[in-house]
Amino acid sequence: MKSITISATFLLFIIILNALCTYDCKAQEYSRKEINLNEIADELYGFQDLDLNYEELYENLVQLLAEPMDLNKVNAEELRFLKILSEVQINNLIKYREENGDFLSVYELQAIPGFDLILLYKLVPFVKVNDPSSTLNSKSWRRIKTEGDNYFLLRYDRMLQEKKGDNTDTNPEQQFLGSPNKWYARFRSSKPGDFSFGFTLEKDAGEQITWSPSEKKYGLDYMSFHAQVQNKGRIKNLIIGDFQNQFGQGLMLGGIFGMGKGGETISTTRRSNIGLLPYTSVYEAGYLRGAATTLSLSKYFFLSGFYSFTNRDARPTNTEDDGTISSFQQTGLHRNEIELATRKKIAEQNYGSVIQFKRNQLDVGLMFNQITFSAPVLHSSTAYNQFSFNGIKNQNLGIYLNYTFQNITFFSEFSTSIKRGSARLAGVLWSFTSKLDISVVYRKYDRGYFSFYSNGFAESSVTQNESGMYWGWKYRFNKQFNTSGYVDFFTFPWLKFRSYSLSNGHEWLLRFTYQPSKTTNIFIQAREESKLRNLSDDTNLYKTSLGKKCNYWINFDYGIGRKVKLKSRAQFSTFEMNHHTTHGLAVLQDVSIELGKFEITARHAQFDTDDYDNRQYVYERDVWLAYSLPAYDGVGIRNMMMVEFKANRNLTFWLRYTHTRFTDRDKIGSGVDTIAGNIRNDIKFQMRVRL
Repeated sequence: MKSITISATFLLFIIILNALCTYDCKAQEYSRKEINLNEIADELYGFQDLDLNYEELYENLVQLLAEPMDLNKVNAEELRFLKILSEVQINNLIKYREENGDFLSVYELQAIPGFDLILLYKLVPFVKVNDPSSTLNSKSWRRIKTEGDNYFLLRYDRMLQEKKGDNTDTNPEQQFLGSPNKWYARFRSSKPGDFSFGFTLEKDAGEQITWSPSEKKYGLDYMSFHAQVQNKGRIKNLIIGDFQNQFGQGLMLGGIFGMGKGGETISTTRRSNIGLLPYTSVYEAGYLRGAATTLSLSKYFFLSGFYSFTNRDARPTNTEDDGTISSFQQTGLHRNEIELATRKKIAEQNYGSVIQFKRNQLDVGLMFNQITFSAPVLHSSTAYNQFSFNGIKNQNLGIYLNYTFQNITFFSEFSTSIKRGSARLAGVLWSFTSKLDISVVYRKYDRGYFSFYSNGFAESSVTQNESGMYWGWKYRFNKQFNTSGYVDFFTFPWLKFRSYSLSNGHEWLLRFTYQPSKTTNIFIQAREESKLRNLSDDTNLYKTSLGKKCNYWINFDYGIGRKVKLKSRAQFSTFEMNHHTTHGLAVLQDVSIELGKFEITARHAQFDTDDYDNRQYVYERDVWLAYSLPAYDGVGIRNMMMVEFKANRNLTFWLRYTHTRFTDRDKIGSGVDTIAGNIRNDIKFQMRVRL
């Protein structure tokens, strides 16, 4: 590995620096109005090993987590969604509120059994206390103006280098039609448990700004909007516009992207049954558009229903365009004639209903969902996708049951694609003692089961063709030290992409965490995953071999006084397959300094990976409501600097710059995204106005 000596020296410097700084850190008064993803990304989000756009997928979660919940209205499912509290702590919070009435302040949480200061510091950014408003009347618009959290965002993003698609010498069908500037605008006015409305606009780099209603183009390429009211008599929730839903365990209706394995080992295994939510993300393949509502039929029965009609990006089966679709496109990019040919090619009609019974700790629901397309879907025939969805209509029926008894929570769901296959999942979260939490999850997804909006707990990216058993645990030795881990055994009863053989595998993780104060957090982590994969052998496409990947993390988060925060990280990996082993390494140092109205954040990272199998993902600080998770692949360095300027209470600016330089290549990327040379520079500007 070309830069191993430099990286090892840098790592040694990090360790020495931490040894000098960590034990001088003193507890300071904690105050934070906004979430800091840098602190929760490592704890909640799993390993990123699939070839997906994680920045857009996780951005959906960022939008939801950024909206604080009202402590006086929040229910147990919404608290579970935060993935911060154990089952005992959730029960204690609900019980405290029932016995003592509404919270007067978020700091009243300190009086709840099982809530210490470190836990309070994690929870405070996600909750707040509002004055109650329970009816829809003539004063609603006054509340929107005076009580709501109202803001407008404007974001500009650009890569300074020229891509192949920007070049006028490129094939006309591949040449980008718009400017290389990326624009994002967002407005939202909301009050948790009461109302929310807003819109989101985005133009990707290379896309045009065009007004052509006949082509379904209305200015910027992507537009999203919603209006929501909650808790208005029998109307518990009403959304018009763009929305998403998550019921049961997400096997059938799971609109929120799962966090995956590798993060928090207990709470992330259970999907939160949080129902209908506004959709505010720029991930263009995840929203439903229409109307959705939840009605209170009686004290214990609730009825949810939704209807969506939207146009999806899809690729025609052949050049003659006979009306059939071979695949759905999820990039959301419409920069040239080739990509525009897939834009909004198929209409999707999606409707469903959920009948829920909730009483005390019992939650049972019956679900139905039907999706109908305007054209038949006909996937190209390959060995592994014989059970992919084909046709014009998909119907799913399901039932879920959740029950909590003292310190034990049981959750389950059974869903079936009518005349195709079924999926089932059952699990238990158990606070065995005040120090030990345990999770057990069993799942079995038939190869013929299919749901377009599933989000079940799985090894794969889809809830299909998989069975497995997961055991997780977390043990707290004291308030400062804990250990956690899991073991997962899984089987794939049919062929998979890049694995043309029936197969099974396993995965385990072990993590040790030391947090002596709210400003200092240290953890080390090891993880191993083993499963079959195809070999690159042109003479035998069905020849497979066992691939084993190991990851090791060493991480230090610490503060020096009130104004300086630092993060040091070293990540190692190995990938072994067919008696050949490759390696990967990334080391980085972050620093964040508060200087009056300014906050300056910077990172220096070095990486050295032998191949794409050893790419290193590390969360990177970004502007508010943006999520950045670049893949360090190859040999090089990456520097990032961001300046945040709070002009006053209502006006904030961000300026972010990144520089990546590779030493193992003379071009970056592929296809129309190819950059000539070994350097990439990106700038981003954002302005937020609170209204």
